[in-house]
Amino acid sequence: MKDLRRYLALKYIQYLVLSSSNTVSTLLGLLGSVYTMILLQSAKVSSKSTAVLISSLAQADILVFLSLVSDVVLGSFGASVFPAASALEQILLMANAHVSCVLLSCVAFEAYLITFLPLESRSLRTVRNARLISRVIWTLVATECALFLMDDNLRASGSLGLLFQLSSMAAALLRSLSYILGILLRIINVYIYYKIFFSMSPR
Repeated sequence: MKDLRRYLALKYIQYLVLSSSNTVSTLLGLLGSVYTMILLQSAKVSSKSTAVLISSLAQADILVFLSLVSDVVLGSFGASVFPAASALEQILLMANAHVSCVLLSCVAFEAYLITFLPLESRSLRTVRNARLISRVIWTLVATECALFLMDDNLRASGSLGLLFQLSSMAAALLRSLSYILGILLRIINVYIYYKIFFSMSPR
């Protein structure tokens, strides 16, 4: 559907084109996600693997909403009342960005399979596999967030033990890997849509 394509285009711009999110793109993304979640409940939208991935993508913006609530709480009561709230807000935004980037890449890869390997990939492009992929992505990102939160808490407590050193090293390595993965995902997405665009262009 055209509305879902527009939503995907908005999300690609928000997470894979813009260097950092801003207020306008964040609000548009939230509104688009709410509309998309409502739209996906319609009988007009068939239950396919792409719809499952898009639904998970829209649900990821719940994290943005929670971060906005956290920001309001901080503004009302002051950061000193909830010292961990600021770190949690950043973690929520990071989780949303990471989940969204990977899910968008999954949608792009599925579009590539549909375009170039429609019959060969039919057994892979199932609703069950899409749900499994979404769960795996959410689990990995949740683990990443838990590690970053633990590292932040250990830093705040002034701990210098072995656990702090291990968590600090793991968090630094994970941040580097996340940065590299983000660049790779951007390159891969550009390549996929480049191939799809020129395969559909009149020869």
